[in-house]
Amino acid sequence: MRRAAIERLLPAAYQRASVPGSVLFALLEVMEALHAPDEAVLADVDALFAPYRAPDGFVGYLTRWVAMDHVLASPRPDAPPALPVGRLRDLVAHGAHLARWRGTPYGMRSALELATGVTGFVLDEPVDRPFHLVVRVPPAAAGSLALISRIVAAEKPAAVTAEVVLLGDAAPAAPPADPPPDQPADPEPPVDPPPLPTGPAVGRASVPPPRTLPPPGPSAEEPS
Repeated sequence: MRRAAIERLLPAAYQRASVPGSVLFALLEVMEALHAPDEAVLADVDALFAPYRAPDGFVGYLTRWVAMDHVLASPRPDAPPALPVGRLRDLVAHGAHLARWRGTPYGMRSALELATGVTGFVLDEPVDRPFHLVVRVPPAAAGSLALISRIVAAEKPAAVTAEVVLLGDAAPAAPPADPPPDQPADPEPPVDPPPLPTGPAVGRASVPPPRTLPPPGPSAEEPS
């Protein structure tokens, strides 16, 4: 608030006494200077809540607004961020979209790729273990296993168990035993099942909506 605006709020006697060089005039000048920082914040207050304009120290707080605070390593405000602030901004910007798809493979891959900046996560549901999810992590994200585990625990359905493994990590298969002398060897080795798709769910800072089918047209039995 400017000095003149503050002066107009005073009684008429004080307004007449507020002349340059007087104590009251100097006091009003100080009040104007004290109000200036707060008024600058209020003039641009929307920047505090915009993911890509908020101060770096405020982005961690915004993750709680969109239920993504599990990506933070510690709830302490003075703790170092668990991932670069740019990726935190991406998660906040897409928080509503991630909440919409939480509990689905698309939603989990989207959250993992935005948080790590790495694509190629594979979600596998073993046929011999119902209600169990195996999240296979590409080698490029091997240094973020703790972060990935927290995201998987938060994004998976509550009734599903999950484990996080690196792609390529598996128990070595036992060598095939030699066939008995009276039994010929198999003419062809068994065919491995086709690999699971590993295409990216999202880009590093952009989450395209999943493909949806067009609404069905009118039935053939209905009159046109």
